Amino acid sequence: MAELTIQISDELAERLEPLRNRLPELLSQLVNVGSPHSASLALATANRPEIPQAYLEVLDFLVTRPTPQDILAFKVSPLAQNRLSLLLDKNREGSLTASEVAELDAYEQLEHLMILMKARLISAAGNS
Repeated sequence: MAELTIQISDELAERLEPLRNRLPELLSQLVNVGSPHSASLALATANRPEIPQAYLEVLDFLVTRPTPQDILAFKVSPLAQNRLSLLLDKNREGSLTASEVAELDAYEQLEHLMILMKARLISAAGNS
């Protein structure tokens, strides 16, 4: 297994600590998610899928080193919300493609992660 070393702020390291054991899995899911209708950020090789808009938005948001208040107020853009709505409609109709199923799964995981982050912030604020 390869080892990857990156430099991140101490604050981000603290925030990622609860996810330490899951980081390889989460990174793998991030690069394996495909979406034909997502933002135009292509990964390093041409045959790699694109990253869904909501993932890009959350990543862009997190690299700004948001405050706890920023995290609690965070919502994805109307564009990402509309894409999720479209995927949910297609799911109800049973007409999702394999890549759309993967994209919808990514949205669910991302939403779960954001809910957990917000819940931890609220819990930490209540314990202060």
